[in-house]
Amino acid sequence: MSVRTLPLLFLNLGGEMLYILDQRLRAQNIPGDKARKDEWTEVDRKRVLNDIISTMFNRKFMEELFKPQELYSKKALRTVYNRLAHASIMRLNQASMDKLYDLMTMAFKYQVLLCPRPKDVLLVTFNHLDAIKGFIQDSPTILNQVDETFRQLTDAYGSLSAGEFQLIRQTLLIFFQDLHIRVSIFLKDRVQNSNGRFVLPVSGPVPWGTEVPGLIRMFNNKGEEVKKTEFKHGGNYVSAPKEGSFELYGDRVLKLGTNMYSVNRTVETHMSAASKNLTSQTQENITPNPLAKEELNFLARLMGGMEIKKPSGPEPGFRLNLFTTDEEEEHAAQSRPEELTYDIINIQAIQDQQQKEELARIMGEFEIKEQPRQSSSKGDDLLAMMDEL
Repeated sequence: MSVRTLPLLFLNLGGEMLYILDQRLRAQNIPGDKARKDEWTEVDRKRVLNDIISTMFNRKFMEELFKPQELYSKKALRTVYNRLAHASIMRLNQASMDKLYDLMTMAFKYQVLLCPRPKDVLLVTFNHLDAIKGFIQDSPTILNQVDETFRQLTDAYGSLSAGEFQLIRQTLLIFFQDLHIRVSIFLKDRVQNSNGRFVLPVSGPVPWGTEVPGLIRMFNNKGEEVKKTEFKHGGNYVSAPKEGSFELYGDRVLKLGTNMYSVNRTVETHMSAASKNLTSQTQENITPNPLAKEELNFLARLMGGMEIKKPSGPEPGFRLNLFTTDEEEEHAAQSRPEELTYDIINIQAIQDQQQKEELARIMGEFEIKEQPRQSSSKGDDLLAMMDEL
């Protein structure tokens, strides 16, 4: 398992989240002069994206994120994105948050699977950052935050070997291996089967620096080529035109990680049969393990951490529905399997004293005390930064 994977996972999933929210906010846009107080406008859309991106790319938080550390569980990361999605005036209920997280994870899983080279996961990340900068063109301060993160990525990953990138890719695939949620875009494009598994292509450009398959070369003990044999590989491959740019500005060549929602189309998610009938082998082990303390305390601190930006004045939070109708949203919430449902923390713009006391009680139950150690627990510095955002 690579300890350099967390920044790539966080940034790419965050990029997919922003794509989805942007698409849904645009779909529900109403001209400002015609909108009621509870309806979305273009100004609201930009405000939501600016608030979320500003929180996501907070400088101190990024510094802690880039420190070598192991990945957290799906549930823990899900809690982070739930809090991040509510870093503005927008509010999502549990069904919409479930759908949002399903779309995020399946999209990035598909991108990791299709990366021609392990190193190309970095190009996928740059594609996400390039698109994010397009959302905040009118906000130079936030643009500088994203550019600074780009420089951190270049410094952290620019000199890694192919073997280290392969370990990162393998760590990501292990994280995603039990997720088989069907997504309508993938099903329509025939890149996903009805069981939720992706279809890997047998055509297109080969990885940069490699040759099109179909030729076997034989050499003697002196290293001289003595024979060539051709074979049919059954695909339709071509040479890569050029390598994607790893600079701040440039042609990434690779399209993975770009916004697949830029063309307006409805996106649905469905649980595959395999996901609905998870066996005990694929469910999270509830037996105590050495990471239990870090995991539980991580969730507990997140529950009371990252401060949510509150709208000025009496302005209420806006509700965003990721489904076509409220009835469809309610049906999705009722039909979702329990093992794939996460407990969502309902974040209110104003919290009363009773809620705070209840939260403190829950956090106290999560904390597992042990003898103090000189070295801090995994992730403590990162979580402390979240608490200050």
